[in-house]
Amino acid sequence: MLLHRSAHLLTRPTRLRLFSQCAALLHPQPEPDPLTYLPDLPKPDTKHAETILAIPRSISGKNISAKERKVGRVPSIVFEQEDGQHGGNKRLISVETNQIKKLVNHLGRSFFLSRLFDLEVRPEFGSDHVVEKVRVLPRSVHLHAGTDAILNVTFIRAPSHAWLKVEVPLMFIGDDVSPGLKKGAYLNIIKRKVKYLCPADVIPPYIEVDLSELDVGQKLVMGDLKVHPALKLVQSKDEAVVKIAGARVSEQQKKEKASEKKK
Repeated sequence: MLLHRSAHLLTRPTRLRLFSQCAALLHPQPEPDPLTYLPDLPKPDTKHAETILAIPRSISGKNISAKERKVGRVPSIVFEQEDGQHGGNKRLISVETNQIKKLVNHLGRSFFLSRLFDLEVRPEFGSDHVVEKVRVLPRSVHLHAGTDAILNVTFIRAPSHAWLKVEVPLMFIGDDVSPGLKKGAYLNIIKRKVKYLCPADVIPPYIEVDLSELDVGQKLVMGDLKVHPALKLVQSKDEAVVKIAGARVSEQQKKEKASEKKK
């Protein structure tokens, strides 16, 4: 009887687990609401939206890359994201030099690297057949040191569920009404970009840094920046971003002080 009772007790958890699984199927958990840009924060300007065109590239190497550049193409790579960085599922592609050059020059390099783009891979440029269409974030742009020619571009896939590490550029506003700057102090910009772990659907194109209430000697730190609550700051929140420093002494003032000392 004791053995029979023990066996009976051992079978009970299995039935409970099966019942629990059935209950989960009958009452599925609701999908979380998609994240959206908040109305009072910067969001990408739709007038700058553009689909980047690409063609497949089967092999890599210095000679292949040089040939691609000679015919007006930039050798590029699209990575899958892992832990906010590039990871597996690498696809070799080439993009049009003129299109990337136009985007980088128009937006600015930092703003190009914080903006999502649709990327279409086609068998060849001019073809209507789309092999793959994916949303991507430019991860890096390598330029020639002497000529600033675009050597290669790295993209990272950015589906809605992805979290991506992004260096978001800062845009400084309110300098025309800053009490400290009106008194003759000067603006000491310490950071021009701040790194966040961002959900792909709400990557900010830039972050506004409001200077309108800063007086002489005051500063703003990373924790003061106003961003979407879903963003996670990768750097220390106590790091300084900008400071209103004391007024610079002009060359004329230095000469006047020097002449006074001689007297």
